[in-house]
Amino acid sequence: MDKTHILINLEDVNFSYPGGRKVLNHVYFRLDRGERIGLIGPNGSGKTSLFHIIMGLLKPESGRIEIFGKLREKERHFKKVRQRIGLLFQDSDDQLFSPTVLEDVAFGPLNLGKSIPEAKRIAMDTLDSLGLSGLKDRVTYKLSGGEKRLVSFATVLAMKPEVLLMDEPTTGLDRETTDKMVEILNQLNLAYIFISHNMDFIVQTTDKVYGMVEGRILTEKETVLHTHVHAHGFGRFSHSHSQADDV
Repeated sequence: MDKTHILINLEDVNFSYPGGRKVLNHVYFRLDRGERIGLIGPNGSGKTSLFHIIMGLLKPESGRIEIFGKLREKERHFKKVRQRIGLLFQDSDDQLFSPTVLEDVAFGPLNLGKSIPEAKRIAMDTLDSLGLSGLKDRVTYKLSGGEKRLVSFATVLAMKPEVLLMDEPTTGLDRETTDKMVEILNQLNLAYIFISHNMDFIVQTTDKVYGMVEGRILTEKETVLHTHVHAHGFGRFSHSHSQADDV
């Protein structure tokens, strides 16, 4: 049976932090080539931990992890994974560490073996595509929260990943910038998973929505009417909607 379309496959994965409750509870999850999945759920439900398990930043207690068709068990198995999957951290300050924006965005290509001129070219092309070229010489830690989010996004895209994992990608972004991100994402020809509380963003950028509760992943099975008087799947989960612009 041809399984080349399966990018990420988790089977019966369990994880607990030392001395804490179970964060991932018999998780089964699969991402196929071309799929775009939104993941919603309350804080502490295990969403971020799931991303960190996929990237090898956390080690599960048990279960099977296959990524790009290979079993991933040891740290060395995840080095190639991190070169092919781009992770946008929930906190931009965890992603940005170089003195300037250009250096931060060029760091990934350099780490992939690109020459300094080539890495700078890739970085500038990426910044241009996001409308951020004017920030290239800015000191990273002095950026606004929204600017940091966009630069973090640029550092991920500059590595030309095959898969994107994005943890709350619209945090700190205004409506106009969020719309720009939606436009860019819908032009990308790659699979991705987003964690977000912004249901409007998820609906515009993904094909499937999964919920996560108490370390388990749930598929969408019913539509729930909720307080802002409209209906969609997972209405019982905490989420937000973008506000319409003033007329």
